[in-house]
Amino acid sequence: MQPSATPYEERLTAPRSWWLLSLLVGVSMALILLPFGTLALLGGLVGGTAVAATVASSYGSVRIRVVGDSLIAGDAKIPVSALGEAEVLDAEEARAWRTHKADTRAFLLLRAYIPTALRVPVTDPADPTPYLYLSTREPERLAAALAAAGKAAA
Repeated sequence: MQPSATPYEERLTAPRSWWLLSLLVGVSMALILLPFGTLALLGGLVGGTAVAATVASSYGSVRIRVVGDSLIAGDAKIPVSALGEAEVLDAEEARAWRTHKADTRAFLLLRAYIPTALRVPVTDPADPTPYLYLSTREPERLAAALAAAGKAAA
């Protein structure tokens, strides 16, 4: 039986500082276009800010969800039955798995501005992916949701 409600959902939004940087990109474009007049200055301010904000928004719009018997992380959809027990990674351990412990075959949903993560081994022998590395602000909640979905699917 599949649960009717989503047990876990998280959007990995860009940090607030990126929105300030978007505004600064707009100001930079306005200053570059200043010699061409006031209208060009305003166009550079609005256009530069809009483009930079769109880039920040699209990068920060990725979601992680546990729905029914599936884990949906970005564009990937993985059945919970193909996953092992999740390992919660603190900031130091997450950094290690992003760098020297990383496997090039792993699926990484990586956001460097999020210090904590979850590492989930893939147990499906037909899948060459050894594990999933998921940047998350709430790794304990995600691990609990995956465990609950795994029990419900079994």
